[in-house]
Amino acid sequence: MKRRDFLKGVACGGLLLAADVPSALAQPFARQQKAMPPEAVGILYDATLCIGCKACVAACKEHNSMPPDFSTTDQLWDNAIDLSGKTLNIIKLYTHGAGAAKDREDGFSFVKRQCMHCIDPSCVSACPVSALTKDPKSGIVSYNKGACLGCRYCQVACPYNIPKFEWDAPFPQIRKCQLCSHRIKEGGYAACCEFCPTGASLFGTTKDLLEEARYRLTLKPGEEYGFPVGRIGSRETSHRTVEAVYQPRIYGEKEGGGTQVLMLAGVPFDKLGMPKLSETSDAARSEGLQHMIYRGMIAPIALLGGLLYAVHRSTKNNDDR
Repeated sequence: MKRRDFLKGVACGGLLLAADVPSALAQPFARQQKAMPPEAVGILYDATLCIGCKACVAACKEHNSMPPDFSTTDQLWDNAIDLSGKTLNIIKLYTHGAGAAKDREDGFSFVKRQCMHCIDPSCVSACPVSALTKDPKSGIVSYNKGACLGCRYCQVACPYNIPKFEWDAPFPQIRKCQLCSHRIKEGGYAACCEFCPTGASLFGTTKDLLEEARYRLTLKPGEEYGFPVGRIGSRETSHRTVEAVYQPRIYGEKEGGGTQVLMLAGVPFDKLGMPKLSETSDAARSEGLQHMIYRGMIAPIALLGGLLYAVHRSTKNNDDR
């Protein structure tokens, strides 16, 4: 076979295969979304109970051996203002106007930021070396620095902007909350929940946390309720009068395919800096699109055919001269 005939054959074949792409595009891109593990654990953060004491931040630092994070020049004490390679959990403040009334859009509210432990995590999907994995039983998204090659794709992929890189470390790694999995293995639970004095951060199975959150949404201002403190099932409760009007949704129940960290608040979540996400995870969409593109190697063969056709045209022009 002559080279010219070979080039024509490959080019025509690639174009014919590429012609099948429109029918493939008619199919839904997203693959089936991953389901929450039946024994998944997580946190329910209730902003209406948070007093901004940051005991959770200090406990997280202590029980995860994290260094201080200074934000002032005098560096007198640890006073992180955002998540970083030194801070895995932070309490931030929302204010509007005079900021006089708590848990109102025209007042102020606290908000806790940490890894959301997505049910179908984008960071796990984007990591090319499986340095980030999701435990099939607990659902905790963990990081293995021994496998990480430092590409930081996880940072780009996360819709919550959570994974942080240790830019100032000689041997840097990704840092994120791992839900105190080392404490869970020893019978404990997340330090941020254990040391929260008001029960604003509550640990438990995600199933139980969802049930608790749904019940709280039925509470009306003026009603009395014994809010569990520490973890679901704990004997310690905080009896108090409900003062805030909850936003009528549980953030994390559906966002991005669902998360194991859930949130309740009196202020709209977008005001608190939480992103508006569809119910389909980014991982499901991106992986579905990739599978569609590479189904039957259509796109690569079409690309190869196009390149070879261009070479053929160039060669023909040279031969004609």
